[in-house]
Amino acid sequence: MISLRRPPEWWHRADVTVRDLPMGLLCLAGSFLPGFYGTQIGNLPHRPFDALAFVAIALECFPLAVRRRWPVVCLALVSVGFAIDQIRGYHSFAGTALPIALLSAGAHLERHRRAAAIAFSLAYVPLAVTLLLLDSGEPPSGFVTFYLAMVLAWGFGAWLRSTRVADAERRSRIAEDTRTAERTRIASELHDVVTHHVTAMVVQAEAARYLTASPDRLDQTLTAVSDTGRRAITDLRHLLDLLNPDHGTEARTPSVGRLLTLVEQTRRAGQPVEFTEEGTPAESTGSADLVAYRVVQEALTNALKYAHGSRTSVQVRHAEREITVEVSTDGSGSGAGSPGGSGRGLAGLRERVDVLGGDFSAGRQKAGGFVVRARIPAGSPS
Repeated sequence: MISLRRPPEWWHRADVTVRDLPMGLLCLAGSFLPGFYGTQIGNLPHRPFDALAFVAIALECFPLAVRRRWPVVCLALVSVGFAIDQIRGYHSFAGTALPIALLSAGAHLERHRRAAAIAFSLAYVPLAVTLLLLDSGEPPSGFVTFYLAMVLAWGFGAWLRSTRVADAERRSRIAEDTRTAERTRIASELHDVVTHHVTAMVVQAEAARYLTASPDRLDQTLTAVSDTGRRAITDLRHLLDLLNPDHGTEARTPSVGRLLTLVEQTRRAGQPVEFTEEGTPAESTGSADLVAYRVVQEALTNALKYAHGSRTSVQVRHAEREITVEVSTDGSGSGAGSPGGSGRGLAGLRERVDVLGGDFSAGRQKAGGFVVRARIPAGSPS
């Protein structure tokens, strides 16, 4: 089996003029091969090549090297060469350069496109009149047909250009949507990390003010504040590492296995938490374990804020294809926690769970308190 080798890397890095030159050289070589003839308008007798023929062929072939860099220059020079070729009756293979130049102008000309099209159309009129005066034998309908064929070449190039522009706009929109989604994800991660740890530190610091008469308990509370601060710094460092292009692919995000540490931290902040975990985590959960961790983290943060001291229950159930999380408070606490937030945390959690195809709900219970429930399908990579 014959395999087509890809062009070498240096060829892709070469200037566009260098990459377009072979097409002109191909037309040039074909012009000197016996039996190769190009476009012919009318029936003027073939004339043997002379010095002017070489000028015409050069004008038609070599400008193809700049057909993408300077499409108007290419089209103008090729048109002059083509006119000489037809009027003198050389009818060389180089005449095929005209539709190539028209296609390239339609595809790569950025400005003054309408003016260039009108100028080419007007320039065609003297050529047609000259050939008629030379008694070329071409009826007027033939000149119109040839003109329409050249318009078709230009139109095909214009279609290629519009397709390329539309594709570039689509890629730009995708890139912008990706950047927006990534900024949203990072903002959500920062919200989860900062809000939880800072809320715990604020609650612990407020409690420390009332423990001045009990040095042992004060020391334990201040130690808990320090530990929480260090964990916040560690989580932020891991999150910021994800923005580093040289950052490895190793897992840096929290998982369900760290829920017990999260619960212990909340307990040290003065929140009575009952933690229950059922089932065995699946070997491959994709992003489900991280989302489950964030659901518990945000729910415990809200419990510290709005139901400080209330009995709180955290239930996590692992199934083969999903993780179920339920965090509830009974509303028996003082409610004198940290100041309220914007509600962005729960909205962000709902979006994360929805992306994975799960269910999320959060609201007050009839008997008092608040409950957060989430069903998170496992195995989705994002």
